[in-house]
Amino acid sequence: MHKIFIDGNEGTTGLLINERFSNREDIVLLKIDPDKRKDLAARVEMLNSCDIGFLCLPDAASKEIAGLVHKQVKLLDTSTAHRTNTEFAYGFPELSQKHRQMIVSSNRVAVPGCHASGAIAILYPMIAHGIATPDYPFCINSITGYSGGGKKMIAQYEDSDRHTEFNSPRQYALSQSHKHIPEIMSVCSLQNKPAFNPIVADFPQGMVVTIPIHTKLLSKKVTPEALRDLYSSHYAKQPFIEIMPDGEPESGFLASNTLAGSNVLQIFVSGNDEIINVATRFDNLGKGASGAAVQCMNIMLGLDETIGLI
Repeated sequence: MHKIFIDGNEGTTGLLINERFSNREDIVLLKIDPDKRKDLAARVEMLNSCDIGFLCLPDAASKEIAGLVHKQVKLLDTSTAHRTNTEFAYGFPELSQKHRQMIVSSNRVAVPGCHASGAIAILYPMIAHGIATPDYPFCINSITGYSGGGKKMIAQYEDSDRHTEFNSPRQYALSQSHKHIPEIMSVCSLQNKPAFNPIVADFPQGMVVTIPIHTKLLSKKVTPEALRDLYSSHYAKQPFIEIMPDGEPESGFLASNTLAGSNVLQIFVSGNDEIINVATRFDNLGKGASGAAVQCMNIMLGLDETIGLI
């Protein structure tokens, strides 16, 4: 039996990780006394007594407590705090065998961000296989369900007296300084900061990240079909990555909430020889958060990575 402790299990990600463990008989969830939930010393003691600890905390709190936990304890940080820290493995095993091996061998893993997961799944293979150069001027468009904003945003959207603006999609991070940008640049070795346009909309869970590609700016000439084949090869035999055989759904509309509750990430390649659209669709709380964290935990423990996941 593996002893697990979730520090911050009252937040959205922590609650869903806890939920994913509800039917597992191979782990024991350690519980802290409710009155000590914010006691730093008590939380450190719990983390030092477990096999794997999940940090579902704000960035500053994650940095503080990670530095106090014994090095032999395996930690999974779901915050932004350590995603560009070279002392932490990046928790996206499908990107390469090196990424997977780092997760296996490391006691410190940073779970990817939701928007970042969708963008990196598209960009990493293009850079790694020389289709695009690191200085390509990428533009990333992303739409997410409101659960990605945590308890405060969930309460705003589910308030019966909410402002009418909440009925429409709302773009944010207008200053082009979203916290996922450094992560995307670091993992994909980008030289130029991508333009990033995130939008939150009136549905609970789901996400679509789309990146338009101008083929004339690529280092290698590709068609949508050729790029689809590249993704199929790069992500071959990965249980949670699906390369969709058609560029767009039969309806002609790419809905964002189709995979709510799943840990699957789908890749769609559409467009034409001049402009190719590559889109990822997944659950912002699944492969974009709690599902990715549990998948990494399974790998760190030498288990089948699909256990407890859909």
